[in-house]
Amino acid sequence: MPQTAQTLDAAAVRSWCVRALDALGREREEIDAINVYPIADGDTGTNLYLTVESAAQAVEAAFAADDPDAGDAIRAMAHGALIGARGNSGTILSQLLRGMASVLADGRDGDHLARSLAAASRAAREAVAHPVEGTILSVAGAAADACEGGGSLVAVARGAYEGARTALEATTGQLAVLERAGVVDAGGRGLVAVLGALVEVVSGEAQLRPAGAHRPIVADEVCDPTDGADGSAGPAFEVIYLLEAEDAAVERLKARLDALGDSLVVVGGDGLWNVHVHVDDAGAAVEAGVEAGRPYRIRITHFSGVTEVRERTQRAVVAVVPGEGLAGLCAEAGATTVLARPGEPPASGELVDAIRRAHAREVVLLPNDTDLRHTAGAAAEQVRAEGIRVALIPTRAAVQGIAALAVHEPDRRFDEDVVAMTAAAGATRYAELAVAERQSFTSAGVCQAGDVLGLIEGDVAIIGQDLTTTARTVLDRMLSAGGELVTLIVADETPPTLATALERHVRETYLAVDTTTYRGGVGAPPLLIGVE
Repeated sequence: MPQTAQTLDAAAVRSWCVRALDALGREREEIDAINVYPIADGDTGTNLYLTVESAAQAVEAAFAADDPDAGDAIRAMAHGALIGARGNSGTILSQLLRGMASVLADGRDGDHLARSLAAASRAAREAVAHPVEGTILSVAGAAADACEGGGSLVAVARGAYEGARTALEATTGQLAVLERAGVVDAGGRGLVAVLGALVEVVSGEAQLRPAGAHRPIVADEVCDPTDGADGSAGPAFEVIYLLEAEDAAVERLKARLDALGDSLVVVGGDGLWNVHVHVDDAGAAVEAGVEAGRPYRIRITHFSGVTEVRERTQRAVVAVVPGEGLAGLCAEAGATTVLARPGEPPASGELVDAIRRAHAREVVLLPNDTDLRHTAGAAAEQVRAEGIRVALIPTRAAVQGIAALAVHEPDRRFDEDVVAMTAAAGATRYAELAVAERQSFTSAGVCQAGDVLGLIEGDVAIIGQDLTTTARTVLDRMLSAGGELVTLIVADETPPTLATALERHVRETYLAVDTTTYRGGVGAPPLLIGVE
């Protein structure tokens, strides 16, 4: 039987962030596809992902700095969401988390969770200038109503989740623009995913994926991205900024921004606010913030969509690499690199910065890690809104990225280049050697601390006692299915005799197979293997 939690402790809050981020990563593209209200700009899933990513980073920072209690972790989660909130739904979600934190700081049992959801719903409605039914607000309200009587932590979480799922299905009939498109509210679906992650944490049971995607749509099936919900011309710009200001000044700011545009949401408190509004005069919206206090992290997005890309344009490759040696190797091949340090995978913001740093109209993105697929997808979606054409090749290991980079030809047409790089990556099987840090169960049996693990295509296939023997066994298994080229990437910390021994083994045992060895540098896994 799965273990159930009685209280929401710090570890559970941390796990909630991780699971919510993973859930939004899985559903990001589908949520983007049903985003038709308030603006059909197809970015709600991405905005919610980026908001929760910021919350998760804040919680991780709290754990890195200290051993936080549950109250500290919850406040970190809410604060991270506030400073990283994106878009209309992301801003509302940050206020929902803030409302929950205000109650959960005093207690983390089921009764407190129920009261926190009610406080969250109230806070979110108060933050929206003109609340509309059939949105994330309706879903949040239904979640709170469904668990109003309290109960155990698991019962309250499940009740809120089921109430939210039911309310989500009802949103289609509550807003005409959703009914025309045959979809549910995108923000509401994202909230259901977040609540489903909470149920998984406290109950230990996986939840069904939320219903409600209905048919996939393209935004312009419903209305132009610049159209309002009724099809009329809507504001041209989305303006978001953080604001340091007093309460009285914020009240005056709300009145001024409400007169300038629509979709006004102002969340926060205690001197720090996140301001979101859709306007035609972006300068006036920022000026209003200057008069109220100190605005910063100002983001202005034009709703006209992506600028057209000419057929022949400058192109770049952005690659995530697990070691300094690989970073140098990829840089020599012309790629812009992002270093993934052990235990510190890059956030989407780092990938966005790297894509911008590449100064190209067309970018091929190589995440080189299965766990980075959602992060890379969110980064790609974000920069596409800036007019950059991005192709994400789902490389799962650095050796696949190297294979893709080896066939990259910037003079080819973009689509042809992407197809060739994708084919090269897909034709490369990969393996990795790692050293177990603790006793654990694996697909190959129980390993002990210090054992050498041979992972093939991400799964532990071999548990050995030394690097060379384990690596040789892994190579033999991979080459039993055929291959023409073996690529070895060896970390600086790995004994230099390993690569020599493996090269000799391949040369003596597999006469038609060539071997290439690269230095991975500091921070790379002990050994990466690619077979093409």
